[in-house]
Amino acid sequence: MTDARLEIAAGFATLQGPKADNQDFGGVHLGSPVERREHGVVAVVADGVSGSKAGRTAAELATRSFIDGYLDQNPLNGIAANGIKALRGFNRWLHAKGRSDPAMTAAATTFTALVLRGREATALHVGDSRAWHFRDGVLTRLTEDHTRAVEGLNHVLYRAVGIEADVKLDVRHVGLAPHDRLMLTTDGVHGVLDEAALARLLGRRASPDADAKAVLAEVEAVGARDNATVIVIDVIRTGAPDWEAITAEAEGLQVQPPPDAGATVDGFALQRLIADGRYTRLFLARDAAGDLGQVVLKFPKTAVVSARGARLAFLREAFIGRRIDSPFVGKVLTLEAGRQSRLYIAQPFYAGRTLHARLADDGPPEIAEGVETALRLARAVAALHRAGVIHRDIKPDNVILEANGGLKLVDLGVARLRQAEEFAEAEAPGTNGYKAPEMYRGEAGSPATDQFALGVTLYRLFTRTYPWGAVDPEDAPRFDRTPTPAGRHRPDMPAWLEAAIMRAVSLDPGDRFEDVEELVHVLETGSAVAAPPPRPLSLIERDPVRFWQGVCLLLVLALLVSLATR
Repeated sequence: MTDARLEIAAGFATLQGPKADNQDFGGVHLGSPVERREHGVVAVVADGVSGSKAGRTAAELATRSFIDGYLDQNPLNGIAANGIKALRGFNRWLHAKGRSDPAMTAAATTFTALVLRGREATALHVGDSRAWHFRDGVLTRLTEDHTRAVEGLNHVLYRAVGIEADVKLDVRHVGLAPHDRLMLTTDGVHGVLDEAALARLLGRRASPDADAKAVLAEVEAVGARDNATVIVIDVIRTGAPDWEAITAEAEGLQVQPPPDAGATVDGFALQRLIADGRYTRLFLARDAAGDLGQVVLKFPKTAVVSARGARLAFLREAFIGRRIDSPFVGKVLTLEAGRQSRLYIAQPFYAGRTLHARLADDGPPEIAEGVETALRLARAVAALHRAGVIHRDIKPDNVILEANGGLKLVDLGVARLRQAEEFAEAEAPGTNGYKAPEMYRGEAGSPATDQFALGVTLYRLFTRTYPWGAVDPEDAPRFDRTPTPAGRHRPDMPAWLEAAIMRAVSLDPGDRFEDVEELVHVLETGSAVAAPPPRPLSLIERDPVRFWQGVCLLLVLALLVSLATR
């Protein structure tokens, strides 16, 4: 079962009503498929405050600034955090303009946004516009109006964008399912139509555009008193679970000791043990209750890692594996709701072997083949870093060389995420021999420490040994001595490749590459120029004895022909 992509349909309608101009503004940003997966779908309505100057300007700029600011941030920070940050800067600007620019005196606007991502919608709200959720004939209001609770003053806002120097947004989450409807309205709609009328109109189940127009048609029929704007959104298909959903999913799962091969867990028959590591146990399993085929199940070892640490590892790996879109990073599967009874992670089965096993069985590859492997691994790390993820345990054991020639960087359980707490000291991430010197001094993990671990992995890829010689798994490397140049172990290694690897394993982070993207560029350009694909060998190169035997035979034949014709 692969993760589905969120699919929606949206309709928009607005009405000027009896007002001299329309101070409402709204819109829906669908974005590209990648943008939709990473940031979600964004819908906003804003209503410029009556009685202030430039109400329409405030509403439009709030909408556009929010969408641009939200999309410009790292999606792994979370929807609520990114949404609040996106609007906070505009609010400060609008508040200052309202106090200093006569053309925008007291400019303010209501603001209500819905961000749909994965299987959840997040409402961000201030003012008296409203967000609604409609399922199975039941209409639920997701927002509360920020108006005076005094008779005759219930139209007066006490919170809105621009009123105060710092805006306070209400945040609410609601789970999504196929066929759900969501709606955004300004007070020109819900000030005229009650909830029963709105539920009846949404229950028509025509297209979102047709039903949005039907809502405003009824507003006109009853008697419009203000600008009126409505957005109707239909959820056609939900996407992969988001951080909040995965958190709730993990909280409901028991943390148990790992099973043994031959057991059946939630319909998965554990066929054989793949790896028995320090923190986890991995099994190859067959999905006997579904259509996933062969999968890999990863169980935490509760005797080594705490229940909290195991749960956080689950959250990290599940979230990253479902969000990062790279052909070189391992995925995590989404199971049907209610199937999972205990804490574990289901992953696709990548047929092949680890880089560690390849080096143990066959030794280092040829230069050209090794550079291609190094390039794919560096691209995997770069993809994580672009998304704000630090792997923190890059090593040959966590690199799968697929039978079809592909590569997957796996084991994201100790990756660094802003949403997740850090490991306790006894559960510190990383593997001796690959950890950068600064991690032994307390650094929790950064792009520079990942680059160091990547550099050590590439050193081993070409030499099978470590930059500092043999490393005791229980001890830190001896960083007080200069690492051995990789070319000493591989005389056929190009100078540019040796320089790149040795720069990545520099003891001083400032001496390493600016980022892994720069290392990717070096590997790309170097491989194109200095590591061409191997050419077929000539006979003299393959078998010089046979070559010279053939030459001698030809010379003898030529001599005999010459003697016979004299």
